[in-house]
Amino acid sequence: MEEIIFVVNEAPEGGFTARALGEPIFTEADDLPTLHERVRDAVRCHFEEGRAPRLVRLHFVRDDVIAV
Repeated sequence: MEEIIFVVNEAPEGGFTARALGEPIFTEADDLPTLHERVRDAVRCHFEEGRAPRLVRLHFVRDDVIAV
């Protein structure tokens, strides 16, 4: 696997949650630098030595609510 994709959402209570597509990996953090660190750590822990993807793509999902 060359790349793994995480869907990142803003958590209702603040911070961010990240869930991998196709793998049972989930993590959360209060800010983006910490999220990057935790995603890297979660990927390293999930895959066996030498089997982890080289790249992680973070796909940010954001809801904007506007009045009509």
